[in-house]
Amino acid sequence: MSHAANHVNIAAYKFVTLENLEEMRAQYQAQCLELGLKGTVLLTPEGINMFVSGPRESIDRYLDWVRSDARLADLEWKESLSAEQSHKRMLVKIKKEIITMRMPLIKPELGRAPAVDAKTLKRWLDQGHDDDGVPVVMMETRNAFEVDVGTFENTLDYRIEKFSEFPDVVARHKNELEGKTVVTFCTGGIRCEKAAIHMKNIGYERVYQLDGGILKYFEEVGGDHYKGDCFVFDYRTALNPKLEPTETVQCFACRAVVTPRQQLAPEYVVGVSCPHCSGKESVAPAEPGENVAAG
Repeated sequence: MSHAANHVNIAAYKFVTLENLEEMRAQYQAQCLELGLKGTVLLTPEGINMFVSGPRESIDRYLDWVRSDARLADLEWKESLSAEQSHKRMLVKIKKEIITMRMPLIKPELGRAPAVDAKTLKRWLDQGHDDDGVPVVMMETRNAFEVDVGTFENTLDYRIEKFSEFPDVVARHKNELEGKTVVTFCTGGIRCEKAAIHMKNIGYERVYQLDGGILKYFEEVGGDHYKGDCFVFDYRTALNPKLEPTETVQCFACRAVVTPRQQLAPEYVVGVSCPHCSGKESVAPAEPGENVAAG
């Protein structure tokens, strides 16, 4: 059996005001069906978020089609390769927000949060401060179970269970971070961009988002200053700094991350239970979060 990595997985998002969502949904469903793609596309009033998988030719045709929409002409994406399509079906959904924060929708035309690219961030972390000599603090915007798979060294991790908790947390800790340069980060850029815009709105003076998130950082500079792997919301579960799938899996029943060591435990039964949920009453299969891998 061939294990050639002949499928391309693209993760992309853009904050942009979209108004014709029902029309767009029908168009995206038809286009993805025609090209045989699988994955998830979220359409919202504040923008688009997608993780789509298929053969190279189909992905290239799809991206050309997406970028033919003037609002998305500058859409950027991240790629990884796999031996099979990384999702089992194709879903095009309309949501209220790209990622649920329950705060005012982002209006990119009103201004964006500053971003720092991977190479610049590595330099800052190497030297211990930004280019103005201000200490740099890394801030997690991901959920606690994602952080446990891997994160940057010496990171502020407020152990949030869902992103909608983030605004209250950063408001409470604002005074502690005065005089620091705060860099928010996440898997692929969505949550940290939204987080940084919100933080700027409530008065954080020096806040940046990591452009492209952890996955772009891995792609451009590798694993320096990062410990562990990066959780992703598809069948691969986690990627290492070389962007290769790891042996970590996610429990079908409770969605907890199960490490290779935990997979050796008798409580780990594929598709049934894991050490996190074994013995708990009536654990129903959880639905994956609305995050797609660009998150």
